[in-house]
Amino acid sequence: MKASQYRESAFCILFESSFRDDSPEELFAIAEEIGEIPVSDKCRALVKGVLSEAGALDQIIASYSPRRALNRIARVDLIILRIAIYELRSSKKLPAGVIVSEAVHLSEIYASAEDTSFINGILGNYVRQHQE
Repeated sequence: MKASQYRESAFCILFESSFRDDSPEELFAIAEEIGEIPVSDKCRALVKGVLSEAGALDQIIASYSPRRALNRIARVDLIILRIAIYELRSSKKLPAGVIVSEAVHLSEIYASAEDTSFINGILGNYVRQHQE
């Protein structure tokens, strides 16, 4: 499974989890049962990592957002930002540009052009500040 595929699967599962109180394992089982969302080990790790660090990720997102209040950020945008910032913080192998590009690609599929610009801006600012 390509990196973009497991990220998209993780996005779909995380989006679903934002409406439910199911455990990650229950969400993976539902996804596999339906058969439309492939669930690889990398997808599982990404979902679990994002869910376990959601509070810290949200604080980072809020600090970079001109909207400041998380409840003013579209749910789709918030989940894409959580995934990207989680990967930027935890992945030593992937270049930041690849992670940002994948986030922008997800936003082009699931969000509006304005949202894509917002996501790109937040991630660009985060990367510039953390490149040192």
